[in-house]
Amino acid sequence: MDTHPDTLTQLARPHRKAVLVALLWITILAGILFGILNATKGALALSILEWGMSLYSVFLLLAVRRTQHLERWILAYIFPFFTAMMIAIATPTASVTVFGWVLLIPLVSHLLLGRRLGLGISLFFIGVALVIFLYRFDAGDAVMDVRSVANMVILTACITVFSHVYEVSRERSEIQLLQMAQTDFLTGLPNRSRIKVFFEREKSRAAREQQPLSLLIIDLDHFKKVNDRFGHEAGDRALVFFADLLRQRLRATDLAGRLGGEEFGVILVNTATNTASQVAEDLRRALESADLQHDGQSIPLSMSVGVSELGVDGHNLQDLLAAADQRLYAAKDNGRNQVVPDPTTLATASLC
Repeated sequence: MDTHPDTLTQLARPHRKAVLVALLWITILAGILFGILNATKGALALSILEWGMSLYSVFLLLAVRRTQHLERWILAYIFPFFTAMMIAIATPTASVTVFGWVLLIPLVSHLLLGRRLGLGISLFFIGVALVIFLYRFDAGDAVMDVRSVANMVILTACITVFSHVYEVSRERSEIQLLQMAQTDFLTGLPNRSRIKVFFEREKSRAAREQQPLSLLIIDLDHFKKVNDRFGHEAGDRALVFFADLLRQRLRATDLAGRLGGEEFGVILVNTATNTASQVAEDLRRALESADLQHDGQSIPLSMSVGVSELGVDGHNLQDLLAAADQRLYAAKDNGRNQVVPDPTTLATASLC
């Protein structure tokens, strides 16, 4: 299953953007309201801070509408917002009820930043708020009653824990849904959707590290005859058998997936055409010599393979699929059960 941090961030992005927009509107309206209320009580410095946060939130609201860097704008909101909150609760003229805003810290942090960073920032600012509270009120103040303090501490701890548990549960649920959406139900291999995601990530890495990347398209030969002769249950068993063969013989860094029907795709990282062709040939021989039994009958299997390479045959997945598919059909036209890295050199390059 693909749990790459970039994938998890992409999954959470729409959810976090919606939460951020809602919080910005709340900040704008609350800043205006409390700015007015504090101004009437003579707390002009606090009013200016709250109005400034409102104006800043208007700017952020406009910036996040079409941004490609949502996480940066989230941090640009979180730190000023929580810092302004700390300044507000540290203001001597501020009511003790202003500490109630501290309860927002774990909720906002986890919703916008996820379970790890959200928890870290929550603990930091809650700690700062605790220091401010202890500084503002000594043991003689009524607010320092043990029961009142214990209630506030326990309530804050509960909200922090619940926020963290919710975010962990949400992330796991999204991963499970993604796994279902990107996995072929019969073979358990990745489907086209996950192959595309994997290719885009490995393409970027290959360009960054200047390493080759190859693609195999594999088609099981005369598969319709397998279904017709042995039945569809045997055909399904053959597909699962071949999927297991791919898992056993490919590296953990490679990815094999089912493109549809009896057609499979394999992405080989750090692999040029020559090596990819040899990998395909090893797979071809292993399948040809395999003994697949069904109801006491031996099911013969073979495969044809087309090979393409990033940069040589194109610069995107569509180009590589087209090139490998062309070579796959060349293998079929030439008698099947063979690997074709280049149809123009079929007579010499075929490895069967």
